[in-house]
Amino acid sequence: MNVSAVAAVIPCWSCKGPVATRALFCSVCGAVQGPGTIDHYTRLGMAATFDIDLDVLQRQYFGFQRRLHPDRFAAKSAKEKALSQSQATALNEAYETLKDPLKRAAYLLKLWGHPVDLTACGTINDRELLMEQMEKREALSEATTPEQVAKLAMENESEVIACQCHISAAFNAGNLEEAGHLAIRLKYLVKLADEARSKKTRVTRLP
Repeated sequence: MNVSAVAAVIPCWSCKGPVATRALFCSVCGAVQGPGTIDHYTRLGMAATFDIDLDVLQRQYFGFQRRLHPDRFAAKSAKEKALSQSQATALNEAYETLKDPLKRAAYLLKLWGHPVDLTACGTINDRELLMEQMEKREALSEATTPEQVAKLAMENESEVIACQCHISAAFNAGNLEEAGHLAIRLKYLVKLADEARSKKTRVTRLP
């Protein structure tokens, strides 16, 4: 399933020539274009899938950003400076979303019409997930040495990787319900990883 939009053509704001919506510059007059309303995958020239090559993503992003460096627009009009900054901001948002597995999963689910709210801070509706997270947090709270915390962190990191693999499989199977459920689980695993790192720092500093 690939919902990355086919590039539409719009008129250039400067010369009115045809410009693809994801193009940074007009091929006719060379004027920088606005970011347009396109999805993150299309903006960075990537297929709309959960499994992406992060090296390719990074090359695409930095390649585009180099072309939008402020030094290139020092002698340009105020409008072109503003448009180049808008393009850079849109590329930043796309890159920051797609490079992070949790944000990427949530974005792809939204793109495919099955949004999940990963910002909600409330009761976990899934009893099994709730019990799992309570047990993990209890174990972390009872850990008193850097070694104990590190062991829990390593176990959690393995589960993060496994969960990402399961999300990939769910997307590849077209099972968006399962992908959404797993994305919520990944959210809590990532949060626990952050808490483990913080606790490891605290217990390491203890006399």
